[in-house]
Amino acid sequence: MLTPLDFQQRSQAFKSLIQSVILLFTLTLIVPVHGEGGRTPVYAKNGMVSSASRLASQAGADALKQGGNAVDAAIATAFALAVTWPTAGNIGGGGFLVYHGNDGDATTFDFREKAALAATERMYLGLDGQVANNSNHFGPLAVGVPGTVAGMWLAHQRLGSLPWEDLVQPAIDLARNGIPITYSLASGFRNNASRLKQYPSSERKFFKADGSNYELGDTWYQPDLAHTLELIRDNGADGFYRGENAARLAGFMADIGGIITEQDLAEYEAVEREPIRGTYRDYEIVSMPPPSSGGVAIVQMLNILEGYDLASLGHNSADYLHVLTEAMRRAYADRAEHLGDPDFNEGMPLDRLMDKEYAAELRSTINMEQKSEGSPELFAQVYESEETTHFSVVDSDGNMVSMTYTLEFGYGSAIVVEGGGYLLNNELGDFNAVPGLTDERGNIGTAPNLVAAEKRPLSSMTPTIVARNGQPVFAVGSPGGKTIINTTMQLILNVIDHGFNIAESVEAGRIHHQWLPDFTSIESNALSPDTIRLYEAKGHEVRARGSQGAAMGVYYDRANGLFMGASDSRRGDGAAVGY
Repeated sequence: MLTPLDFQQRSQAFKSLIQSVILLFTLTLIVPVHGEGGRTPVYAKNGMVSSASRLASQAGADALKQGGNAVDAAIATAFALAVTWPTAGNIGGGGFLVYHGNDGDATTFDFREKAALAATERMYLGLDGQVANNSNHFGPLAVGVPGTVAGMWLAHQRLGSLPWEDLVQPAIDLARNGIPITYSLASGFRNNASRLKQYPSSERKFFKADGSNYELGDTWYQPDLAHTLELIRDNGADGFYRGENAARLAGFMADIGGIITEQDLAEYEAVEREPIRGTYRDYEIVSMPPPSSGGVAIVQMLNILEGYDLASLGHNSADYLHVLTEAMRRAYADRAEHLGDPDFNEGMPLDRLMDKEYAAELRSTINMEQKSEGSPELFAQVYESEETTHFSVVDSDGNMVSMTYTLEFGYGSAIVVEGGGYLLNNELGDFNAVPGLTDERGNIGTAPNLVAAEKRPLSSMTPTIVARNGQPVFAVGSPGGKTIINTTMQLILNVIDHGFNIAESVEAGRIHHQWLPDFTSIESNALSPDTIRLYEAKGHEVRARGSQGAAMGVYYDRANGLFMGASDSRRGDGAAVGY
């Protein structure tokens, strides 16, 4: 028999249970439910950072907690990634940052690497006129003048709010105090041992004193990198481009046969550029201009696809994939023919490429039943490594940053600066190395992207922010070399046309086509055999591949006052961290 006290306690417990069920139901209503495994974003009330490293995302989120804005958090995240994600996070590489304020102000920062003053158009060619020893990808001649530190400094000078030293210090602490070796780090070091052990300075950084591998759970200390970061903390960009570090880097390059000098470093400048702007349905697309090819190609493809009811076609149906592929083929052909460093190519027809009428012309050439056929004079693509990294940030005011940066190959050139503790890029491999040679094997020799002193190579990195009524809604991007542009486009379509939440968009299966070579790569197990057969029946050649990219996104749900973040499960150490 229940006493009055028992009855009161049970009634209170039942009331609490009902309240919990109501709360759970309310939260379920907030999150739209679609296919792709029902992925759920990370939620926060005050801001979000999504990157390839949980530790780096936490450094960015901590900057937000300290009252910093999206740019502050991006800077803290970028420097932390140089410690925690060395396959692509860096101070010895370069990249792009896109900013969109809640007030409608948008801008971009170009800190792409440059060729040294001593670089020449034919610097990689042997006596036979062909690239000698793959020297545009391997060895000291492949290294471009790094841009990351200059880019972070310029962004901070223009838009930062917290003290510079407060944003660099977390990376210093991680490098000096040590970080735990994750499975991704341990396997990355081991898989790249043959490259990293070519240079004594690299071997000392990535392997134990006896030459053995780091194992899961070990602590990894990086004192030389911590010292370089302290120079940057105390002296801003000059801490990298002048003084002790500049002398060390230039001297090291001379010792190993490189051509970067102290003058190259002193004269390097990051550039603030007007963003690429387009529209898709009732959204605004804000992306990176050349020397990124991504923004132009994204807008061009979306203009083509705007003429189709993609939602009715169905996500990743054969017809849907067909029109995506046809848009990709046309944009990538234009990309190779026209785009390069804007400081060296004044006549790039950007307005034409992004014109709605031009897109309608291209759309009219698409046959829904049959793949279009190309001709050999259309353009193949320079190889770009897929080992890049992207992160996205949104602060409490709704300001967003989308940033992609890289060393090119995983671990870049595999060259660690002696005493500096940081990897150098091998980014100059993104130039067209053999003037005039364009063929179906993948060589390309078109003029806009030939090597020249102080020129920035063309890139596929595509940090992008999607806005509505002048206010940012979501920020996305991905690593993946040539696949970056198509991955980013599919993320946008997943949200706008298919209604996926940001996590579902990031996790959905992806495809890629870049005109030449003429085949479509599809992630293994992303599509049903029936869909692939219907797609192939239209004339497409399909090749299975592993993971495509590793997207990181943030979304601002203004109606509910929530920030959503998603870190692609294709990247093992990644995390979205909010507060």
